Amino acid sequence: MLRSIHHLADLKALYAEAVATPEFQAAFGEPLALSIVEPGEMAAEHEMPEPVAAQADCAGIVAALFDLFTGTRLEPLAPEIAWGFVNSFHFVAGKLERREDALADEIGELARSPDKSEVSTTALEEKQLLCQSTAEQREAIECMRDYAAEMYRALSGWPWSPARGTRASPASSASQIAAQDFLRQRSLAARERTMPQGPIVVFSGPALWADWAPIWERLDQIRARIPHMTLVTTGQRKGADAIAATWAARPEIGVPIVAYGLYGAGRKVAFTRNRKLVELKPVEAVLCEGSGLQANLYQLLRQAGVPIHAFRKADQAADTIITRPGSARRAAA
Repeated sequence: MLRSIHHLADLKALYAEAVATPEFQAAFGEPLALSIVEPGEMAAEHEMPEPVAAQADCAGIVAALFDLFTGTRLEPLAPEIAWGFVNSFHFVAGKLERREDALADEIGELARSPDKSEVSTTALEEKQLLCQSTAEQREAIECMRDYAAEMYRALSGWPWSPARGTRASPASSASQIAAQDFLRQRSLAARERTMPQGPIVVFSGPALWADWAPIWERLDQIRARIPHMTLVTTGQRKGADAIAATWAARPEIGVPIVAYGLYGAGRKVAFTRNRKLVELKPVEAVLCEGSGLQANLYQLLRQAGVPIHAFRKADQAADTIITRPGSARRAAA
């Protein structure tokens, strides 16, 4: 299991927060005077969990899983169990977001209705309060998800990411965006020209890659030149792509990352993805030597005149130890 060399310092920083962070204060500290907990219920005064307690319990549950399994034959399973805990928050937040969107549509229809009777006005007000209450719930769950995800990163060494879809919220310093969502929003922005877009840096590498230090160093150098960059990877959850995602997810980095996975079936899907990556017009690219897919991407980027930072398998540090596919650590000095 990969253990980040920074994870002890990360944990100390997380536990040193004796008071709730601004994100928890915003999500839990000032609840609505009246709220509707479940659709169909009457509005009432409902308390929110204390911000400090919500934050501490998020950290404590994830840490307890790792503490229980560490040093035992179950240790390799700790990240998988903890991942599911974080994902449960993400799943619920997604349901709340869809409910909120549906309520917003209903409110729009009621607001446009010519019926201005007292009954219609009351229905509109109730629907608005239900929508506000749902938004409040979603923001609280997203806040807990993001903090639990940060604990997961600190303890496992890998950034947490959902199995599918996008993870982004105001409380998160680094967002992970599904390629389909990214391309859809990019298309809309191209028409409306209202959404600012950072320069794109493409990253790709094989699932078997261990030497993380040179990759992080090179990405640091690129970010120093391009502070508002967006990192687009080929979406693998282990190996080189995971190393790059770990770099982007660190709080001091906070670079948005687009996981451009494989969509569709057939042998040509991966090569089609390579062409689409080039069509994003990246300003730079980082490639680790791998299969013919990386070689094909290298050729396409070179033909497009994109500056490429290439790493060869043979150049990996001799003291890098592969503990399992996609996992790596430095031998103790």
